[in-house]
Amino acid sequence: MDCPSCGSSNDAGRKFCAACGARLLVACASCGTVNSPGARFCGECGAGLSAAPAPARDERLIAASGVDVSRSTPGAPAANRGSGAERRLVSVLFADLVGFTAIADDRDPEAVRELLTRYFDLCREVIARYGGSVEKFIGDA
Repeated sequence: MDCPSCGSSNDAGRKFCAACGARLLVACASCGTVNSPGARFCGECGAGLSAAPAPARDERLIAASGVDVSRSTPGAPAANRGSGAERRLVSVLFADLVGFTAIADDRDPEAVRELLTRYFDLCREVIARYGGSVEKFIGDA
């Protein structure tokens, strides 16, 4: 499959381009069906595909989680729609800076702040590249 962003050729079944990291498959926000990146409408349900595609629903992960996602789908009973509540399948990243205390003890506070700022900026960049967003960075919690 050719990448829509950089044009490089990728192996079949890849979700992201090996050269630039762009998303190769577009998931329908309505039904979760995977479509090709050039598609404007879902081949399964006909819903319009947005420019910023939703991540594909992995039915195996949903089943393993034991979470009932039927209430957040467009065909859910009227009693569950419009309540303002929304149920989503999310991935959460927890990371630890191993040895940070030892590093910080030997450095000037401004240098530590600059190091952390560069680290947080890089984290945000990589997470955004794969369609994610950062809720917050916290210290030793």
